[in-house]
Amino acid sequence: MALHVIVGKGPVGMTTAEELVARGHEVRVLSRSGGRSTDAVEHRQVDATDADALTDATRGAASIYNAVNPAYHRWAADWPPVATALLTAAERTGAVLVTMANLYGYGRPAGPMTPETPLAATDVKGRVRIRMWNDALAAHEAGRVRITEARAADFVGPQVPAEHSHLTRQLSALRKGRRAWVIGDPDAPRTWAYLPDVATTLATLGTDERALGRAWHVPSNPPRSQRQALTDLAAAMDLPPVPVSGIPWPVLRALGVVVPMMREVAAMRHQFDQEFVIDASATTATFGLTPTPWQEVVAATVGAVPMTA
Repeated sequence: MALHVIVGKGPVGMTTAEELVARGHEVRVLSRSGGRSTDAVEHRQVDATDADALTDATRGAASIYNAVNPAYHRWAADWPPVATALLTAAERTGAVLVTMANLYGYGRPAGPMTPETPLAATDVKGRVRIRMWNDALAAHEAGRVRITEARAADFVGPQVPAEHSHLTRQLSALRKGRRAWVIGDPDAPRTWAYLPDVATTLATLGTDERALGRAWHVPSNPPRSQRQALTDLAAAMDLPPVPVSGIPWPVLRALGVVVPMMREVAAMRHQFDQEFVIDASATTATFGLTPTPWQEVVAATVGAVPMTA
């Protein structure tokens, strides 16, 4: 089978590596810190902003997967050099560039988001993602590189660290029967992307030429509000539901004065105070991919976290 190179060894990168290995491919993971190679996955220490180093490490690859995850408050500074280096490496090597993206570029949606929904974001992080996509698409249309992109909603699943999951971080409150404080409107419908489904989508896009030249949404279950999702998690642990409340926005803005992460969250209020839902029907129709059933997602999520957490 072919060589596939993943840049970034966080949850997305490593879950995608597992999926590609399961499909019989040779997998190499590049990261700033490197890692211990195994018979299944080779690790190399490479700076994702160094186009020459990336080119050397990706020669012979069928696809390169952008699974980099800069600090949330540093997107404007950290994403452009990474995106440029990855695009350069893909152009030099001829590998397909598969980017793991999100929904920020759409801005405030007026309904379910599809890959054809206009990229109309006006906030800083949304504009960063729009520029990344437009630069990659322009290079693709000029015939310099082959690209595709997967866009996913908020991650859920046992692979996602609690500090990065709107749901998993609440498991302690559920187990103690305490009120869960969430960001935004607890009753706003939301799409959740199960990380193994994200990996399956990325691996499919990187191995199927029908994916090229456009973005695709990760197949996900029907939307569940944060209150509904937390009630589902509690039920999976045979626990009663707990009260769920939204953290007041003035509190988050005040925290943002000293905590950069909270400042950035407050700036993305539009993602939390209304329906934030995707339509991935094009991905299902084209590739036959469907989401893992929600009850399996819930069971896996609660089953992987110790009861003492």
